[in-house]
Amino acid sequence: MENLTPRQIVAELDQYIIGQQEAKKSLAIALRNRYRRKRLPPELQEEIAPKNIILIGPTGVGKTELARRLAKLVNAPFVKVEATKFTEVGYVGRDVDSMVRDLVETSVRMVKQEKMNTVKSRAEQMVEERLLDLLLPRTGHSPRNPMDILFGNRPDPAPGDISKKAEQTRYEEQRLIFRQKLRRKEIEDHLVEVEVEDRSKPMAGMFVGSGLEDIGLNLQDMLGGLLPKQKKRRHLTIAEARKILIQEEGDKLIDMEEVQAEGLHRAEQEGIVFIDEIDKIAGRDSAGGPDVSRGGVQRDILPLVEGSTVVTKYGAIRTDYILFIAAGAFHTAKPSDLIPELQGRFPIRVELNSLSQADFCRILREPQHSLIKQYTALLKAEGIAVEFSDDAIAEIAQIAYTVNTQTENIGARRLHTILERVLQDLFFEAPDLVLSRVVIDGKYVRERLGSLVANRDLSRYIL
Repeated sequence: MENLTPRQIVAELDQYIIGQQEAKKSLAIALRNRYRRKRLPPELQEEIAPKNIILIGPTGVGKTELARRLAKLVNAPFVKVEATKFTEVGYVGRDVDSMVRDLVETSVRMVKQEKMNTVKSRAEQMVEERLLDLLLPRTGHSPRNPMDILFGNRPDPAPGDISKKAEQTRYEEQRLIFRQKLRRKEIEDHLVEVEVEDRSKPMAGMFVGSGLEDIGLNLQDMLGGLLPKQKKRRHLTIAEARKILIQEEGDKLIDMEEVQAEGLHRAEQEGIVFIDEIDKIAGRDSAGGPDVSRGGVQRDILPLVEGSTVVTKYGAIRTDYILFIAAGAFHTAKPSDLIPELQGRFPIRVELNSLSQADFCRILREPQHSLIKQYTALLKAEGIAVEFSDDAIAEIAQIAYTVNTQTENIGARRLHTILERVLQDLFFEAPDLVLSRVVIDGKYVRERLGSLVANRDLSRYIL
């Protein structure tokens, strides 16, 4: 998927996000430039850094979804952070380096999952043998004389040996029967006693709130190879035991050093960091109060965006080639309120449009997992087929647009509020209904929302 053309990238994004063509075009170009950079000579690759982007637009118009879908499209490590959660060095709170550590954690987890998928079939075979050993423990065998083994002597079988051989044959037959039962998943609820690794970390609670959880070099990781792993016995069903044992066997089959090295490289070369609410740290510092460190946070973010080295528990990572996408509504501030150095590191600025009534209609219908499809599927689980008529969709879109205009504009999120209100009674009564089909038309919508929309005070609080 990494060699998609910009036009193909936009077409893929169109399946999930309505409108915002300028933003899609800018993101598609940024992604394609990564592919172009990989095809250059190594000495030139070193010189070319990604062009970071600021998405400007009100909430609910698709800023976060665009970045998330873009990363998913090319299977790139992606992390979303809120700029308001960070404080400058010296204040209690998260330091900005933690966003890069989170990115590396995500990348390593992605690579590990990919490796696990390649060894899954082999791990499943090993788990099958372990489950059979739990269901049918092997009987002990009497030791042979070491001199017989050394000289290859084969003593005549005693009567007891013949009975042991018959017992072994019966055991193998039983094992074959249980193997077939396991494969047919006939005994998934059967309880077995499994010895599993104790993953609880009692020391972690001592450091909560101190900021040490972000360092990444915790004692358990440093001493993990020296201290023996704690085990505990648990009674689990076959289905539960299989999940845990597949994870254990998969861990044995993959090389974690290779996983960590690849995860670190992928985060460094392909990582995407989405910094939301950047407008909240764009204002000038006040003399006191909670906003005192806004300029400090900008100064701390600057080295990451410019290119620096961050130490993680998997090794050091350079941030030069990570793509940073910032976003904000910029109602009270503007991009020029950011410190000049940070402005220069976000050369591409795209303004996203507010959503129109026609956009709301399309959002309800067109995306691959549209809201109408989601709510229809939820009620189908109760055996009720729900159909939304065209005038119902038009009415919902019109109400969403009107309420957004009269109150706070929260974009497409208003559709969730309105649909929940429209379907509230149906969701409540669905388990007891004898109907198998319900048609929701414009009249149905108006009956449930008409009075709320007419009363501006009510719509302000409820819709």
